[in-house]
Amino acid sequence: MSRHAKEKQLFNQLLAQCVKEGASDLHLSGNRGAVLRVRGELKSVDIQPISKESVEAMAYSLMNERQKKEFDTCQSFDLGYSSTQGERFRINCYREMGRVAIAVRHLDQNMFDLEQLSLPPQIRELAHLPSGLVLVTGATGSGKSTTLATLINEININRNCHILTIEDPVEFIHTDERSMVHHRELYTDVPDFPGAVRSALREDPDVIMVGEMRDLETMRAALTAAETGHLVLSTLHTDDAVGTVERFVGSFPGDEQSQARHRIAMCLRAVVSQALLPSPDGSRLVPAVEILMVTLAVSNLIVTGKTKQIYSAMESGAGLGMQTRDQSLVGLVKKRKVNRETARSICRDVAAFDQLFQLSTVRGA
Repeated sequence: MSRHAKEKQLFNQLLAQCVKEGASDLHLSGNRGAVLRVRGELKSVDIQPISKESVEAMAYSLMNERQKKEFDTCQSFDLGYSSTQGERFRINCYREMGRVAIAVRHLDQNMFDLEQLSLPPQIRELAHLPSGLVLVTGATGSGKSTTLATLINEININRNCHILTIEDPVEFIHTDERSMVHHRELYTDVPDFPGAVRSALREDPDVIMVGEMRDLETMRAALTAAETGHLVLSTLHTDDAVGTVERFVGSFPGDEQSQARHRIAMCLRAVVSQALLPSPDGSRLVPAVEILMVTLAVSNLIVTGKTKQIYSAMESGAGLGMQTRDQSLVGLVKKRKVNRETARSICRDVAAFDQLFQLSTVRGA
């Protein structure tokens, strides 16, 4: 057995352990033992340290020749990988202190519904929108990809559509149900996100999922797709709904921002911003979800640059399906899904959160 074959066998064994222990991530770096992230906490795997040569051999065993050249040039590379057990993973190979390291994210291919993921039921409405732009946001590891996959699954099961995903790499693989699904992977099927979104308009899609809004050109292309009657789903690394709108507008050059505000106000349908918190017993992670539905009033606030006032519209917009993060957190605490102190640690305003919690207690909410 060759050196690379042996290292790939060890790599697959570690992936199997990752799945067995319910870990979200696996970390490998030279002269250290493997480390898992289980329910948000790092946990060392009980094996001997892996040499830097072995980690490098593992990384290169996963790549084809073109990918190896890309990695050697850019010093970082993303790829999708299916293990010998059929599990799906997203892998990032990178260098630290001149050595190769590997970060692996397990992508559970079991499709869950909104209730199983503890996501608010009003998110289901987004899967039935005929057109427009829906953004799912949050920090790395906040569950954005899972929420997007759930929305795509909801469309796939319930609508007769052509769904086109553009990802780096492809994470969740959907099989055709009522819809037809095509997955396009960066560098394997398409050269870049903007070009892929533009070419998608000639491929007769009803729904376009863009893995990430990485740059201005991708944002421009996504807006054009939404303006021309497609439902576009994508993600941004922003912390809350208001910040997402500001980040989107702010990505455009100053002389284009007025026009960008009008385009975004017309196309944006919703922003879902989420964070994951541990349950009281630490057995699972629970999403705190902020939801902005873009009503006529919210659209006007975007056009006029009064984005700070959007938060007030969300606070009073429960009847329209909206909720702030603090309102979501209060609901989770009341249902005993998270501890109060855990919720307070990520709330927008501690004093306002406490007041909202007390008010809900008085009302018996």
